[in-house]
Amino acid sequence: MLKYLKKKGEIIIKAIGIIAEYNPFSNGHWYHLQEIKKKYPDYFIVLVLSGSFTERGEMSIISKDKKVRIALEAGIDLIVELPFVFATQSADYFSYGAITILEYLKVEKIIFGSESNNINDLEAIAKCQLDNPNFDKLVKIYCKFGNNYPTSLALALKDLTNKEISTPNDLLGISYIKTILKNNYNIKYECLKRINNYHNKNLEEMSSASAIRKALKEQMDVKDQVPDFVLKYLNDLHFIDDYFLLLKYKVLTCHNLLIYQTIDEGLAKKLKKEISTASNYQELVNSLKQKRLTENKIKRLLLHLLCSFTKEEAKNNQEIKYIRVLGFNSNGRKYLNSIKKDLPVSLISKIKKEKDEMLELELKYQKIYDILSENKLNEEKVFPIVKED
Repeated sequence: MLKYLKKKGEIIIKAIGIIAEYNPFSNGHWYHLQEIKKKYPDYFIVLVLSGSFTERGEMSIISKDKKVRIALEAGIDLIVELPFVFATQSADYFSYGAITILEYLKVEKIIFGSESNNINDLEAIAKCQLDNPNFDKLVKIYCKFGNNYPTSLALALKDLTNKEISTPNDLLGISYIKTILKNNYNIKYECLKRINNYHNKNLEEMSSASAIRKALKEQMDVKDQVPDFVLKYLNDLHFIDDYFLLLKYKVLTCHNLLIYQTIDEGLAKKLKKEISTASNYQELVNSLKQKRLTENKIKRLLLHLLCSFTKEEAKNNQEIKYIRVLGFNSNGRKYLNSIKKDLPVSLISKIKKEKDEMLELELKYQKIYDILSENKLNEEKVFPIVKED
């Protein structure tokens, strides 16, 4: 049934935005979604979904189409794709892509998970990063002392605001708020208390997606950590480790690693040196660790290398040029119909011959993901997935 809000006799359709990877969809994600529905029962829910690759520089353990089907079964009305060029980069790039898509789709508000659950503090920190001229200077100073960027950022913020923020969802939430404020977007923002511990790798009812991925990799039972309807999708699993030999071949045969996104000269030399002796993916990651580099940044640069994502391609694809629909139910269709005439970019459901460069990259990277898949995705035919009521 179509959800309506009435204002002075006028029917207005409104939506809440979610940004997620669902890698995989957990009890925590289910809780997040149910809390939104309780608080905003008359709103549509629009999801911006990372597809086959993630912000941490890894493969999604389940395929894009499975994640879309899970989202539809969970009751999300409309699912659109966050392109690879944003989904696999640092928090500010990731946030810009996702929030811009939601702005174009005219969602009223985003709701994100937060460890602190203090939206006022997160907003104050975001404003400090944007407005305080000393912020960037302090970050550079802390980096010069040998700290990585996230640590330097946290230390600078503590100096300027006396607030300590270092947890992943809070940091990502700050990036969301910064994107909205910096670009004068119309989206409001709200946070919801995260009820699991990202750093806890042990299984419990509200385990993090990280803990669930670790358990699946070790072939453990996760039936108590995910909703029942998710279990049937947890097959043909993908792990970045499985692509190590492909990555090794790429490094050994590539004459110029510097063309690839996030790789500098020092890392290129070290990578060429370490690749021959590394026997697996994690061993390679460990060999590249430096005080100034987070593990996630190392994994992102290795993913960019594996997928041949170049600095030039990153430079040419810094703006959202289209919105690709991955799935919808009847409410999602009605929501799209209500806004599509005002969209500032093209809306893509079926892929035609004349493709955007960003979309061409998306299709290429999906083929790389599918190299080790049991079931190959035909991206040009499989989407959008429609859930009929």
